[in-house]
Amino acid sequence: MHSKHKPEGYRIYKALANMTMKPFIEEFVESDDRDVYIVGIDEYVKSGYSHVALLTRAMKTRNSIPQYSSLMAQNRVNYSGKDLQFRLDNPRDFLYKGKSNIDVILVDDIITTGITLQEAQKVLMSHGVNVLFALTLADVEES
Repeated sequence: MHSKHKPEGYRIYKALANMTMKPFIEEFVESDDRDVYIVGIDEYVKSGYSHVALLTRAMKTRNSIPQYSSLMAQNRVNYSGKDLQFRLDNPRDFLYKGKSNIDVILVDDIITTGITLQEAQKVLMSHGVNVLFALTLADVEES
């Protein structure tokens, strides 16, 4: 996962998205004919591309519609290597600019403490968005 900040990160993340997120969403929407929206957590461009946007782009189908950059953090504090208390003291302060009254799948690349996902879900719910579940590429246990 550390490769995302290196030149080869784009290719690695794209391959991971196509191997994991794409087959999952194709199976999911096949069993349900309703539209579901894909909301990436903070699709901020860093290192030349947005890591999360690569994941959400791979999930685009006829019935799954990415809502690019609709949930953006206003706080740019780096959480990498920070403990739970630091994350609680420095919330992302998300701003949602997407549709209301829709079903969404929340997407992020790495889950460490779950605080970011929880904050994102609360913001979406306050806008009338039904979060079905969240998908991440990796679950990193803090040491």
